[in-house]
Amino acid sequence: METIWRLSKTVLLILQYYFFSISLTFYNKKLLTNYPFPISMTIIHLIIKFLLAWTIRGTLYCARKSPQATFGWKNYLKSICPVAIFTSLDIGLSNWSLLYITISLYTMSKSTALVFILFFGIVIGIEQPRLIQIFVVLLIFAGLVMFTYESTAFEWEGFILVILASIVTGLRWSTAQLALQKEEYGLSNPVNMIYNLQPVMILTLIPLAFFIDGIHFAISRKLLLAPSPSVLLTTLILILMAGVLAFLLAMSEYLLVYHTSSLTFSVSGVIKEIIILTISTVFVEEGSLSLLKVSGMVLCVMGVATHSVLKAIRLQDEAVRRQQELQLSREREDNIKLVRSNERRRSQCDESSSDSEDSVEIYRTTRL
Repeated sequence: METIWRLSKTVLLILQYYFFSISLTFYNKKLLTNYPFPISMTIIHLIIKFLLAWTIRGTLYCARKSPQATFGWKNYLKSICPVAIFTSLDIGLSNWSLLYITISLYTMSKSTALVFILFFGIVIGIEQPRLIQIFVVLLIFAGLVMFTYESTAFEWEGFILVILASIVTGLRWSTAQLALQKEEYGLSNPVNMIYNLQPVMILTLIPLAFFIDGIHFAISRKLLLAPSPSVLLTTLILILMAGVLAFLLAMSEYLLVYHTSSLTFSVSGVIKEIIILTISTVFVEEGSLSLLKVSGMVLCVMGVATHSVLKAIRLQDEAVRRQQELQLSREREDNIKLVRSNERRRSQCDESSSDSEDSVEIYRTTRL
């Protein structure tokens, strides 16, 4: 019965992750088609996520009275700000690219982020160079070339934007891994992560919003210059839904990893990309999957899957090794305590024996 419950919980968590992730991908594409202001929309989403995280964080604090993770300015600027800046640029550039390219091309192109994650990870020393990494890079690159070769809706502007987003993704997750390794920051909790990152992310994107969206956002008939309150209200509700979806996606990712494993999350992510590619190519874009496109998709997914599974296994092995080292350390400490306890007991016995002998000697002397 317990096995059935665990399996059911895992399936529900995966389905929840799929629902929020796939829904957000297609919803953002549709939203940006009607409201072509990618950076301004991203800023509004970040504000919504911050407000939700602030509310939940405050509610949990009032309920549990537990201390909240805080940072000194030095640690915040050194560890948190780089993650926030790269994350905001990643999301902003990704949303901007969706104005020009299809979801299928976006998904395939964004898979190149693994290449840059590996590269920057090796540069800053959190990844070790391995031969399998070259194999992964070649698979992803070959798959992307094959998938885009016959594309009739190819836009260089959107493609360059999504590749830039992939490069920033490499920097984002490399710096994030360094920050997550410091447990005192409490960033493994998604609410704390969102709460601490969003302010810097918003400030980073505001100059880009003025430059990219600028006057067009200010004079839009669907936003600030809406002809009626109902039009403005409809727009705000649609934007609000995207922000809530983004927040729920972050929470669902955390819950899936927390209650299952990083391996389950990695494999689920690969299957999710296959689902998105199939839905976008066949049903949304009403295109056909040629043999060349299918082959490219298979190669790319193989590269992503190989990297994800091997990394998840390596992380699990490291976790087991750390647990074993911790157990050995505790056993050594227990042995040391036991030896010291025995020495104290032996010393006390020796002192007691010595006192007894002195008492006997004094008694004999007195009798004499």
